[in-house]
Amino acid sequence: MKKVLAVTLAACALMGLSAKASAQQDLKVAVDLSYEPFTYKLPSGQPAGFDIDIANAVCEQIKRKCVFVEQVWDGMIPGLQAKKYDVIISSMAKTEDRARVVDFTNKYYHTGARVVMPKGFKYTGPESLKGKKIGVLKASIQEKWALAYLKPAGAEVVSYPGRDPVYLDINSGRLDGSVADSVEIAYGFLKKPEGQKFEFVSDTLVDKKIFGEGASIALRKGQPELKKELNDAIAAIRANGTYKKIADKYFDFDPYGKD
Repeated sequence: MKKVLAVTLAACALMGLSAKASAQQDLKVAVDLSYEPFTYKLPSGQPAGFDIDIANAVCEQIKRKCVFVEQVWDGMIPGLQAKKYDVIISSMAKTEDRARVVDFTNKYYHTGARVVMPKGFKYTGPESLKGKKIGVLKASIQEKWALAYLKPAGAEVVSYPGRDPVYLDINSGRLDGSVADSVEIAYGFLKKPEGQKFEFVSDTLVDKKIFGEGASIALRKGQPELKKELNDAIAAIRANGTYKKIADKYFDFDPYGKD
């Protein structure tokens, strides 16, 4: 009887270790799949894009499997804090405000934000958008900039849970324009047939406090080992050519920006 009990306990212990090891192999990654070319859905429903490929490359480096969890943008940080997933790899910029509540790795890309309006519109600064309806992604750094600069100048800032509804409303005339990441809106809207009547009317917007230090991987505070693993993985894919291979798949420039 004692022998049977010992064998049973040993088996249970092994099952527990196996389950723990299996869980450790998965890295739950939050993504907002409405941010082409960084994150979007294939016709099959599978996630795709620059961020998805970067996430998979990072997971390969740390010998874990990426399991993608779709999350609307304004719920990203609350979901991370609630432990719905382990990290956010979805073009989230590291800013002072966000860094107070979550931790960030080093950047994995850095592009700027610009104002998009109908072709021929003369943008001379926030005041030139007085009376205009400007669409932005809710809880984004572009929304924060628009509320700080455009709303006081008399523009109406309209926030959306995803980027696709912004494009639809610009195209239909319900919006006059948008403030967005320049790469995202170029590839997700301006280069498509429905975006041909619109263009960038501003240079890259400047406010480091709002726009932060580039897109980074967000994780919960108090995880120094995971943070080091992720930082080492980002450095490794930059050094071994994987990053360039992924970037060349989507862009005709290096999205990493200056070191």
